[in-house]
Amino acid sequence: MGPAATVDLMARVIRATPASDDAGHVPMIVAQNTQVPSRIASLIEGQGDDPLPVLIKTAQDLQAAGAEALAMPCNTAHHYAEQIAASVDVPFLHMIALSGEAVRGRPGILGSPALQRVGVFEKAMPGALYPTDPDALLAAIRDIKANGPTDAARAALKAASEDLTAQGADTQVIACTEFSLIADEIAAPSIDTLDILTDAIVAFSIKG
Repeated sequence: MGPAATVDLMARVIRATPASDDAGHVPMIVAQNTQVPSRIASLIEGQGDDPLPVLIKTAQDLQAAGAEALAMPCNTAHHYAEQIAASVDVPFLHMIALSGEAVRGRPGILGSPALQRVGVFEKAMPGALYPTDPDALLAAIRDIKANGPTDAARAALKAASEDLTAQGADTQVIACTEFSLIADEIAAPSIDTLDILTDAIVAFSIKG
């Protein structure tokens, strides 16, 4: 749901697809809906409109347009994943559940403070660690949304990564699509939920 993150996901799908010509690539119907109400405002600040009705309508619109599976490249919005999946008749490629299958050891989560507050990763990655300064990560996310990958956002992500290493995280999970844009700041074993979703999209398309 971040415009840059959506384009990044599409580029990753193109790079990951073993195609020799245009026809071999994954056909995608993309809802670049920048008007989904803020997940951060709703889940952290308790204000603003509920994102769920817009997310459900977007999912149903994609199905009506011919989508055969749904992928949502927003970690925080997976708080609503069960309701979205129940609103359509096509498979929902659950980025968080798939990432939980890929992680090894005790994970550390690099993402919005909302992830911990509402337990987005609780089922997929029980016992996950979180940075001790969530406000700095929230500021970095807002900075990237407003200004792109800035030096300040990079510094905040690097500091959070070092914090997780000090806490004993075995694997660091890049769990914000804004942070996927600056993942080179993480000097530790890591997985990117966006990469996991990319692989699932390509696998589904090839299988289909």
